[in-house]
Amino acid sequence: MCIIDCHGALFSWLMITRMAEHEQVDQIRQVLQRAIVRICPDWLKSSRDDLVQNAMLKILENQKLVEGNPGIKSSYLYKTAHSVMIDEIRRVRRRAESALDDSELFEDSNCAGPYQSALGQKISIALRECLARMAESRCMGVTLHLQGHKIPDIARLLGWRIKQADNNVYRGLADLRRCLKEKGFEPT
Repeated sequence: MCIIDCHGALFSWLMITRMAEHEQVDQIRQVLQRAIVRICPDWLKSSRDDLVQNAMLKILENQKLVEGNPGIKSSYLYKTAHSVMIDEIRRVRRRAESALDDSELFEDSNCAGPYQSALGQKISIALRECLARMAESRCMGVTLHLQGHKIPDIARLLGWRIKQADNNVYRGLADLRRCLKEKGFEPT
């Protein structure tokens, strides 16, 4: 009878231990999800679940190497989330990077022929010249804006306050419009 009771107690203890581990894993996942949502740029929104999963794997693999650790600090979780995010951004940028010359810049399926291609090349050259004449801070802000970044992302990427990023982008776009108008390019 004692053997059955001992096995029952051992089984209960194992179940409680596994439930506690499962709850801890859920808590870690929740902290990582909050961290990823907080630091993830808009253009990587679709990868958030994958990033959380990668961070979970990284933490769980590290915890297997360091046995006997009573708990995981939230600062470690945030650092891991940040590390995973930086790795993903680098991976995406490496993959998407390709050298384009001016002739390839505006070629796509929407161009109907050589006239549109030539016009695209002229616009590209004019944009580059106008950006080169701008103040550096405005040029950086406008370039990121033209690449599709939002003002909060621009502020975070360049280490600016949101108002500073907004002002630089707004004034830079005004400079760009003025410069393009001088070169004969006006919106229709």
